[in-house]
Amino acid sequence: MDHADAPHQADAPAPAVECDAVVIRYGTTTAVDRLSFAAHRGEVLALLGPNGAGKTSTVEALEGYRPVTSGTVRVLGLDPGRDHAALVPRIGVMLQRGGVYPMLGPTQVLRLFAAYYDDPEDPDALLDQVGLTHVGRTPWRRLSGGEQQRLSLALALVGRPEVLFLDEPTAGVDPEGRIVVRDLIAAQRDKGLCVLLTTHELGEAERLADRVVIVDRGRLLAEGSPAELASGTADGSVRFSTDPGIDTAALATAVGPGASVTEERPGAYRLRLPAGTDTPPVVAALAGWLAERNLSLGDLRTGQSLEEAYLAITGARSDPAADAEPTGGRRRRSRGRAGRGTR
Repeated sequence: MDHADAPHQADAPAPAVECDAVVIRYGTTTAVDRLSFAAHRGEVLALLGPNGAGKTSTVEALEGYRPVTSGTVRVLGLDPGRDHAALVPRIGVMLQRGGVYPMLGPTQVLRLFAAYYDDPEDPDALLDQVGLTHVGRTPWRRLSGGEQQRLSLALALVGRPEVLFLDEPTAGVDPEGRIVVRDLIAAQRDKGLCVLLTTHELGEAERLADRVVIVDRGRLLAEGSPAELASGTADGSVRFSTDPGIDTAALATAVGPGASVTEERPGAYRLRLPAGTDTPPVVAALAGWLAERNLSLGDLRTGQSLEEAYLAITGARSDPAADAEPTGGRRRRSRGRAGRGTR
């Protein structure tokens, strides 16, 4: 080792969350297969993958509710299973659904959970941050799905966690509520928390995540920022919208040799270009052709979205929905004092 590099290496912060060659098996079924990745403080990491990809098993292992067959998991330098009692007060967990006493209102349940911690957030202030003050006395079971999600996020935050695990944080949340959730998650990252989220809403992952880890069949397929993953799978296409049923052959001819235009769905088009084509002249030709025919140009994109990159990487193996892997009832556990935020 070069001794000149040693101080730099010693000063490098340890990951807040780390999986190293993790294997998780259920009998003869391998749910997680030598998976390695890390997440750091001040970072939002999205763990993405199709049905049965191993996401739930991985997160359960990190939370200390699932033993690993081999490999190691660490959260804040602790073994989540062996050091569970020491770790639980330092993490926050947001479930996709359930885990709250159905007859209690948000004010009651937040104050109850705050009592489990030595130095909690102010429950009333937190209730205001998630926009639920006006329904503070409404029983959980009478809240809308979006309101329940926002309360679940508040419960995950009330103990001032250092690592935050979020399961589908914006599922069923209305547009205004999504903005609240996004802002809260960004605020936690800016405060130095490590946020690990799983979601099938890829647009939300693109907005929220600093880095993305894509897994399938328990194995790592790709990792990087949303922009890096999108650029790595980009095919040079230009996507745009206008009136349905335009003359795609005529447009391709106007754009130039080697171009082709496909209407992927009514009014939504993909313009494919030869490798190395300079994009600005193509966009100018496209806009001019549409203007000559009094057609509007909308939704113009010269790159890829995270969703398109994800589908290219996974091969669109399955419909993005809830994991099919065994979970041992993860979403059915109820929260309680003994676990301080456990389910």
